[in-house]
Formats: sequence, C-alpha cells, structure tokens
Amino acid sequence: MNVNFEYYKIFYYAAKYGNFTRAARALGSSQPNITRAMNCLEQETGCTLFVRTNRGIHLTPEGESLYAHVSAAMQQLQAAEDEILALTSLENGSISIGASETALNIFLLDHLKSFHMSYPNIRLRIYNHSTPQAVRAVQNGEIDFAVVTTPVTAEPPLKAVQLMAFREILIGGKTFTALAGSRLSLAQLSAYPLICLGRESMTWQFYHQLFLSHGLELAPDTEAATTDQILPLVKSELGLAFLPEPMAAYSLSRHEIIEIKLRENIPRRRVCLVYDSRRPLSAAAQRLKREISTSAE
Repeated sequence: MNVNFEYYKIFYYAAKYGNFTRAARALGSSQPNITRAMNCLEQETGCTLFVRTNRGIHLTPEGESLYAHVSAAMQQLQAAEDEILALTSLENGSISIGASETALNIFLLDHLKSFHMSYPNIRLRIYNHSTPQAVRAVQNGEIDFAVVTTPVTAEPPLKAVQLMAFREILIGGKTFTALAGSRLSLAQLSAYPLICLGRESMTWQFYHQLFLSHGLELAPDTEAATTDQILPLVKSELGLAFLPEPMAAYSLSRHEIIEIKLRENIPRRRVCLVYDSRRPLSAAAQRLKREISTSAE
C-alpha cells in the first residue's frame, strides 16, 4: 500500500480524541475534511477502522491494531521534533574543538566562557592539539573546527580565518636581570641557554625559519612539550624563551621575569580558526563558530 502519511496523522488524532470534530479542531481543519480523509484511509487499507455512533467513534479490532503502530510512530516523531527543537534553540548539543595551547590561553578561553554562560546545556569537548594535529583532525572530521596559531597550512576545502594578531617577546628569569637594559641580536642569543617548544610544533618551525633567515641555526638547550611549561622553566632560570606577550604580562607586572629587547623584528603571529567549508555543522557549533569569527580583528 502507498497510503498518504497525512491520513495516518489524521487517523491518530481521530482515534486519540474519539471524535472527528475534536480531531479537526486539534489539526486546524474541518470535520468534513477529517471524515473524507478517514473514508479514503479505509478504502486504501481495505478495512473498516471506525464504528460511527451518535456519541462519537470507536475503533474496530483492525483500527486498534493500526492505532498501536501509528501511535508509536507519532510519539517517535514528536520526540524527534522536540530533540531537533532543543538542538536548534541551543538547549542541547555538543561541540568538539581542537585548540593549540597558545590559542586557548590568549583567545579561546574568553569566548568559551561567554558562550557557556549563554548556553550552559551545550557540552564542550576541547582537545589539546598542536596546530598540525588540529588541522588533521578537522580534515578527518574528528572535530567541528580548530583554533590554532600560525603558521597554518590549510588546503581546500579547509579554510583558515585570521582572528587576532599577537606579539611574542623574549623573556628571562631574575638571573638575567642585567640583560633588561640591553638589546640583543639573534646571533648573541647563542651565548645564552634557550628554551623552545619541540620540533613537532609550529612554534619551533616559526623560529627555525626566523633564525635561518638571519643565517643562524635554532639550537635550544631545553625543549618543552607545551607552551604552559615555558614560563615555569624560565622562572626556574633554565634559560631565555620566546612567549606570547599576553601569557607573560602577569609575571612581568609582578617582576618575576624580565623582558629582553631584540635588535631584530619578530614578525607577529596570528590566532586562526580552521574549518572544513564542505562539512555541515550542528546549530551549536555554527553559533560558536560565528561568535568567534565575528570577533576577528
């Protein structure tokens, strides 16, 4: 049988209320339309579904059997509609984000806090990725989008949106206080112990290329696994390090570390949003992505 689904919907309400007039009122229709539709349904199914009386209608055994299935289907559809409404109204859902530590610390945290306050029922899954790992995760569909720092390689259909620029500064512990009034060259840094992120990070690649552009080799004495490790290592007098200015600001204000000026200009880096332009996002992920994108400088 190829029965019009609308007939099943009308049948459900007619059986539920036991009255064609009440069913018509619930459906915003008229009693003659309901009667006509139920006559068509009985013709298409080849059986009598209702017994009509002056007091209303009641189901035949065949009607009872059909109602059991139609009722279950209508309840499932209603549950699906409720779930979709909750998702689109941001009352439910989840978002998966890949973030490099620097991007998380100097940009993303504030936006996540604001979003969570507005939509507390949305679950956030934050993955600690290096920039290359985050880009691969977006490419493989493992996360909704990534917030990372440059340099970024995002080939179509991936897109990278620049969000904010930041400056990195050279810092040292109190042992190096005498350097605070001087201006070092990159070449002179070779005389001092240097702390840097590991070779698998884009930060290492960035400084490796910077040193090469001045005919120098980047040879750190200490390699840190994460950006968050660098500041404690500097405070422990293990060496000098480049760190995003926002991450160093508090310790500088408390005179726990010092800033060392350089003769060469350190190019600004940027926080970027990376996403797959061909992949549809959930309503929640779209909203957060839009809020992040509109904050771009």
